[in-house]
Amino acid sequence: MVSDSKLELPLPVNQQKPRRRRILKVHLLIAALILSAVGYLGKGKWIWTPERKAHFVLTHFPLIDGHNDLPIYLRENYDNRLLNISLEHLPGQTDIFRLRQGHVGGQFWSVFVECPSLDSNSSLSWNRTGEYEAVTQTLQQIDVVKRMALYYPKTFSLTDHSGKVKFDFLRNHISSMMGIEGLHQIAGSPSILRQFYDLGVRYATLAHNCDNVFADAAVDGKRTNKGLSPAGRDIVREMNRLGMIVDLSHTTPETMHQALDVSVAPAFFSHSSAKGVYDHPRNVPDDVLIRVKETDGVVMVNFYPAFISPHPENATIDTVVEHIMHIANVTGSYRHIGLGGDFDGIDMVPKGLEDVSKYPDLFVKLAERGLSITELADIAGRNVLRVWKTTEDLGHSIHEPPLEWEDDF
Repeated sequence: MVSDSKLELPLPVNQQKPRRRRILKVHLLIAALILSAVGYLGKGKWIWTPERKAHFVLTHFPLIDGHNDLPIYLRENYDNRLLNISLEHLPGQTDIFRLRQGHVGGQFWSVFVECPSLDSNSSLSWNRTGEYEAVTQTLQQIDVVKRMALYYPKTFSLTDHSGKVKFDFLRNHISSMMGIEGLHQIAGSPSILRQFYDLGVRYATLAHNCDNVFADAAVDGKRTNKGLSPAGRDIVREMNRLGMIVDLSHTTPETMHQALDVSVAPAFFSHSSAKGVYDHPRNVPDDVLIRVKETDGVVMVNFYPAFISPHPENATIDTVVEHIMHIANVTGSYRHIGLGGDFDGIDMVPKGLEDVSKYPDLFVKLAERGLSITELADIAGRNVLRVWKTTEDLGHSIHEPPLEWEDDF
């Protein structure tokens, strides 16, 4: 055994060269996994109960949720005034205490703002003046996420690339990423999309509950573009160039298929479930699930009772499990599944998944269905990290100039 006095300790991470820092991060992760495995397995025969499987996965792999609406909850209830409240304990479905209980390792925070009201005197299916106001509000929502990390630096870590997630996890920080929820938030402008990317936004939902100049919405839309407009095809390519994930939740099946045709990177659904289990327009049809498999994307399953069951008042944690199992059956594996709970954006919850503290119970249920540790880890976060890294890598390989038109349509 080597004594501590003979160890050559590495420089602090912030003083090392970038490549050495990356190598150290990988070595730290591997060491942590090996030491933990020895601790589990070195004491004799270990019985992998569902509870132990779930605990092992959630303490060794970051759980990354695709969609949480805490930022809009803070806006609507506290006017984004974080100094007046404590994020440790909040009355909604998300706070620091329950995030820790739920072993959440990373969260895509939705910097969502509502679709603007339509002008009854206009023939357009979008309100450009209202969209300009949405840009202002989006900047405010980005700012509130940044202030969450500023005021709670031991909890939240702003994370703008996939490789940082594992490092955050080793430091017991919750990786905090951002997504815009509908391209009405860029007011028809690729330059605004690029500025959002520079501010840390890493995915964009093509439409929310309104059509926009780029894409059609599944709920309350008018099929204005019959899927993607020509401008929408351009904006998907621009997202690919940036390395921004294309999010297909909230879109019509036509939009889903056309976006998958155009995008060179895998897409994901940040918070959608399986239409084969419950025929709701917010869910993903089986033929699209096949496309998700072919393009190596991910569906991050939504928990909202009205989306997962024809009888939402009876929805339970087992209902969510059924959606997960259906997606696995259609795609042939658990490689294309993640979790997008939609907490603090939903007005009711399934029994057993009442808030962000309940993720461990879901993993116990999945382990009871016979899922392996590898499959559980994939669902927890490895699948979405794969999509994110692939999107980043493809973005780095695209050597095209930025999209330059502004409102040319």
